[in-house]
This record gives sequence, structure tokens and C-alpha cells, in this order.
Amino acid sequence: MEAATIPAPVQTVRGACPHDCPDTCALVTTVQDGVAVRVQGNPQHAPTAGVLCHKVSRYTERTYHPERLLQPMRRVGPKGSGRFEPVGWDEALDDIAARLGAIAARDPQAILPYSYCGTMGLVQGESMAGRFFHQLGASLLDRTICASAGAEALTQTLGGKVGMKVEFFAEAKLILVWGSNSIASNLHFWRLAQEAKRNGAKLVCIDPRRSETAEKCHEHIQLLPGTDAALALALMHELVVNGWTDEDYLAQHALGWEGLRERALRWSPERAAAVCGIPAQQIRDLARDYGTTQPAAIRLNYGMQRVRGGGNAVRAVACLPAITGAWRHRAGGLLLSSSGFFPVDRAALQRPDLLAGRTPRTVNMVTIGDDLLRRASPAFGPAIEAVIVYNSNPVAVAPESGKVVQGFAREDLFTVVLEHFRTDTADYADYLLPATTQLEHWDIHATYGHTDVLLNRPAVAPVGQARTNTDIFRGLAARMGFTDPCFREGDESLCRSAFGERVDFAQLLEHGFASLQVPDAPFAGGRFPTASGRCEFFSAALARQGLDGLPDHVPNYEPAGGSNRYPLAMISPPARNFLNSTFVNVQSLRDIEGEPLLEMHADDAAPRGIADGQVVRVFNDRGEYLCKARVGGRARPGVVNGLGIWWRKLGLAGTNVNQLTSQRLTDLGRAPVFYDCLVEVQPA
Repeated sequence: MEAATIPAPVQTVRGACPHDCPDTCALVTTVQDGVAVRVQGNPQHAPTAGVLCHKVSRYTERTYHPERLLQPMRRVGPKGSGRFEPVGWDEALDDIAARLGAIAARDPQAILPYSYCGTMGLVQGESMAGRFFHQLGASLLDRTICASAGAEALTQTLGGKVGMKVEFFAEAKLILVWGSNSIASNLHFWRLAQEAKRNGAKLVCIDPRRSETAEKCHEHIQLLPGTDAALALALMHELVVNGWTDEDYLAQHALGWEGLRERALRWSPERAAAVCGIPAQQIRDLARDYGTTQPAAIRLNYGMQRVRGGGNAVRAVACLPAITGAWRHRAGGLLLSSSGFFPVDRAALQRPDLLAGRTPRTVNMVTIGDDLLRRASPAFGPAIEAVIVYNSNPVAVAPESGKVVQGFAREDLFTVVLEHFRTDTADYADYLLPATTQLEHWDIHATYGHTDVLLNRPAVAPVGQARTNTDIFRGLAARMGFTDPCFREGDESLCRSAFGERVDFAQLLEHGFASLQVPDAPFAGGRFPTASGRCEFFSAALARQGLDGLPDHVPNYEPAGGSNRYPLAMISPPARNFLNSTFVNVQSLRDIEGEPLLEMHADDAAPRGIADGQVVRVFNDRGEYLCKARVGGRARPGVVNGLGIWWRKLGLAGTNVNQLTSQRLTDLGRAPVFYDCLVEVQPA
């Protein structure tokens, strides 16, 4: 008689989503026989409530992808050819350390780290990596590619990246979803908004694109890209002239109201309507709703700040809740980011003291295309001789990618890439090092969408020869003779040091998450974390920099209708099934997404002889991009939506939408202007 087969034991491991978009979900990974078989949302974590977006619910497809990078590789073909040979870890790390050491002996600032949020984890992000580059004295990276304009604007207005607690949106009677496609990128907030809607709340979406979220709101205000500040100022105008301001709250808890009031009174609905490309009555109606409904809440997101005046626009919108006294209510106010509430000890993680008084130059990650092509000069410093890329894919995601490709193609540029896959950037590496995914390492996470700290435990052993980012930098540090004990600290210890005693680590170990103690209505009585303790309509800090202390409308570098050669404004919001360039190579998600698309209105397509589904050439002076036209109701006349961000190599002609975007920077925060871009479109 045959013995009964005993099934392998099943275990569940608590973790965290590595992508703060901005929900940072709590995960439960089911493991059988050492293999992760399923990833689910943790039902015990209130913000996650057991629900994941369909991207992360397929995370096992990413971890066990057939094209996963499983061993170190060394380039054997020309830069960009993607031709590599296997190499052992010791040989790879020995050679990398020797080559970095030779460059550092001349000038360590010729070495540049390039990283962003491939993982949002505090440990696998900038802990051991930060220590390594600080000890080396490498150039510093200004990590501005996503959120720094809005972050600077919040800091100058509210005193930090702070706002209302997301759970109380469910109690609001009016919700403005401003610059956010919440259904695609903020799913758990959308659940709360739907609860409020069922209880009688009105939902208004403000967005140049008729997104999936806009379709589900009661009203869609489809303004032109880069005109949000004009709309906010016109709303203030109407609040003032109709007496819908909370003068008591303004007197006690705001700074600079007299100047802002005077500026707002110059922005009639008619003036703003002409700038925004919307009816003046729509502005009046929105102002009436906002001024007469309590509690009223604004869910702002980072889409609106990716234009020249993005910082001023966020500042203008962030002033609105103080003008109406919306902050008095726990279901009133504004949320762009809650990350300023998190007491992260970045100095303990990254050890800037290892610089030992040195002040390396700072290179902005947005201008990497230009900077890789710069020669040494007194203003710039040494030419960049080496780039170490981790948690990022700059060849796909950085603006004006024609120049980025040209820079990474330099044969004299030594490039090391830590990755899961052979991305567009990986094709230009001299060494390609296999990194672990979220299911394979320790990490700890803050978030910008709620107020819980999350711990990520490794659910499975690393696949193949993959190593953690931290372990790779430990190995390089040892080979370069860095003897400080901090380079031997383990990942669980790093997780503990991220918050020190300010978060109960025992609770994190037991439950996977721990809530911060944040007041339900943090600014009901003022007490903003600004220098004055007030909501600062007027920023003395900005004035000291020679900037306007009050928010204003700053027109786009490339305003809609501003060019005869390139008459169409283009924004490039994320495709629903991708997260920047992450997940683009997960076949099931790419099958849903189909092909690279440009959404056009029929009024723009018809005179150009463009039909739905036709391959089109999108172009400007920076380059050209081929994709399929989707003619329909998502785009407004005069604006096209180039959905991103496809890997270049998976596009129709080896480019993606960032071939067209520029390296110019925003008014505040030194951030990119991805949505400030003029193009023309022709049949291919």
C-alpha cells in the first residue's frame, strides 16, 4: 500500500507593499514548501482592509518571473546592447570596488548614486547605501523626480508634509479629488470616498484627463494642464466676495491673509476661466459648494505639481482649508502627504556624519541627461565617471530620454545597476547585480497616505543568487576598506533603528504595523508645524530666497496653445496597470494594458486624419515617439494624454513618452515638469 503524501506545511508571513502609491498596504504572503504562492492584503490592517490593487496582488509573478535576474552579469557587448556574461559575486564586487576606488582617488565626486523609489523601504532604500556613499564622499543626489515641488509647497504653507487623516474622508460632505486618479493609484482612499458618497457627499474631480476617477465623481472640472493655481485663486475670490470665509480661524491661525485676499480679488471667475479653459459658472458653482459645505475635504495628489508653477499651485490649494475653517473638522482640510508625521531617524539610517565635514556637490536626478554629458568645469565640478543605479530605471523614467540614453551610452562611464530584470537602464550596465524583491528581505516603511508604520519580513529565501541592496553595499564597503562598525549592521537592526524608541518594534513584529499617535483633527486649533504656528499664506522663507512669498499662478513653460509648431499640450499620467516603469514586464498586466497609447479628442484627431487605433508619431524638438492613438472622451480638446511609463525596448520604436519631456525644473522644489510639454501628432 502506497504511503499517503503529506502536504507541505503552509505558513503566512506579514509584510508591506514596497510601493507607496500612497496606500502602503499591509501584505500577507502565503508560503508553501518555501515558495510564495499568494500575496493578499492584510485584513487586520484598517487602511488595507484585505484589499490590494491588481498590480501588487500579482507580486508573485514578479518574484518568480522567468526573466528574473538570478546571478551577477558583466557586459561583453557595446553599451546598450544588453549582452552580458555570468560572473561570480566575489569577482564582480572586487572589480567594482577597485574601479570605484581608482576614481575616488582622483575625486570621489566623480561617482554618482542614482536611486529613487523602486522600493519605498527605509532600509533597502537609503540606509546602507547612504552610509556607503557618505563614507566615499560621492556626489549627493537630489531626489526630486516625483514629489519635491508639492513637498516644498506643503512645507512652506503647512509647515511639513502633513494633513488630515485619511480615514475621516468617509465622513466628509464634499470631497475634491484634485490631480489624482484615485481608482488607479489610491484605491483605499477611493473606498472611503465611496462611503462618503453613499452617505450623501458630493465628489468633484479636478483633472485635465477624464480619468476612471473623474467618471465616477458627480462632477469633473477638466481644466488645462498647469492652471490649478488660477482655479484656486478664483475660488478664493468667490469665497471672499460671498462672505464664505471663516474670519475667526483666519485671524487666529493664518499668516498673510490680507495680502492673499488682495491677490485673490484680482482673479475673477471670468479671468480664471479664460486661463483654465473651463466655464466661469463652473468655478462659481464649485466655490459655492466649497464655501457652504462642511465638512469639506481635499484629496490632492502629485500629478498637478509636475508643471513649471507646480509648487505655487499646491501652495494655493493648500491655503483653501484655512480660508473656510475646514480644518476645524476631522473630516475637513486637505491631504497630499502624511509622511511628515513619521519620526524617521534618517541620520541613524544614512549616517551623514560619515562625510566628516566634506560637502560634496549635489546633482539633480531630473537633469541626469545633461549632467552625464557635461565636461568638468569649475561650476559643475568633475565629469561623472561612474553611476551606481539602484531602485530606479532612469533610461525609462528620466525626462528628455534621448539625452539620458546618450549619457549612459558613454563607453568611458562605469555603470553598475542593482536590479530584478534587464530594464532599459540595465542594458547600459557594465555590471548587473541581482537584487532581492520585497518577498525576500527585511524592510520598514513609512507612507504618505495614512499614519501607520509597516514592517516587512522576508517570506522566502532569495531566488537564485539575488542579494539585498544592503548586503551588496556591505560587500563593497568591506572591499573598499571601510571599517566603521556601521557597515556590519544587519537588516533587522536597521529596521529597529529607523524609528528608535518612537515606534513599538514588538508591536511591529507581532502585527506587522503600528499606528502613530496623530490627533483626529490636527489643526482644529491651529498649531501648524510652521515657524509661526499658523498656516502661512505668506512664506517669509520664500521671500528671503527672492521668491514671491504669496502663492500665484505661474504659467507653464509650454502653455496649451502657445506654439504654432506644437499646438497640443501633452500630459503623461501613469497607465493604470503600471507603476512608473515597474510591472511593465509582468505579462498578465501588460496583456491588460495592451500597447503604448496616446489619448486624443476627436476634435484634434479628425483634422489630422487620425483614426482610433492608428499608429501615430508624437514629436517636438526633443524627439519623437510612436504609439497607438486612442480617440475618445478621456482627452479634452487641445490636450493629449501619453500614458506611461513603458520600457523603451517594449515600445513600438524603441522609445517611450519621455523622449518628449524636458529637463526644466519647477518653481519650487527643483522637480521635473513632465506635464508641461507641447507636441504635434501625425499619422505614422
